[in-house]
Amino acid sequence: MKPPIKVFLVDDDKLFVFLTRKTINATNLVTGIQEFNDGEQAIDYLKQIVGNTDLLPDIIFLDLSMPIMDGWGFLKEYMLLAPQIEKKIKVYIFTSSISPHDVERAKGIGVVTDFIVKPLLKEKFIDILKA
Repeated sequence: MKPPIKVFLVDDDKLFVFLTRKTINATNLVTGIQEFNDGEQAIDYLKQIVGNTDLLPDIIFLDLSMPIMDGWGFLKEYMLLAPQIEKKIKVYIFTSSISPHDVERAKGIGVVTDFIVKPLLKEKFIDILKA
């Protein structure tokens, strides 16, 4: 039996979230998807559940460009929170940006697993789960 896989989608683009949710659900490999419209919502929720590994996600898909708190702000806060998290969470930056500066900046952040340009394809998601 496969362990449950929980995914957080942190993105304000409703179309991307809808399509990504549909893609993820099509794999039948995920038990839960939670959506957050900005980084602040996501980091506030993580702070609330930091001690409960059952509620923590296995994967976070993070957009860089969002209102209130963007992806970079989320990562800054997440790095402060990460030492308190007893679960290895894979953080993937999912963005429309193809800026080499953004890619290099993301690679320099230890909590970032990978930088992926939208959209999320089913095959790519399956590869992520296998990694």
